[in-house]
Amino acid sequence: MKIEIRGVEKLSFRERQVVAMKEMGKTAEEIAKRLKLSTSTVATLYNRAKNKGYEVVIIMPGDMLGIFDVDENMEGIDHED
Repeated sequence: MKIEIRGVEKLSFRERQVVAMKEMGKTAEEIAKRLKLSTSTVATLYNRAKNKGYEVVIIMPGDMLGIFDVDENMEGIDHED
């Protein structure tokens, strides 16, 4: 699984760190401890990042969730013979 943050160029370095850690499921307290910041600073950075507009995209193979049949997973893909 990969996480892509679109619009990351709009974010400061610290905002990128906070967004990435938030998207990995870290709490504000965990982020604050890791980055040696206060939890209120983490919240501020996260809110600033959200206001700048970014989009998080999770990229994973369809079979990772076990919800696609092989035929469904290949549907819509052009096959060259």
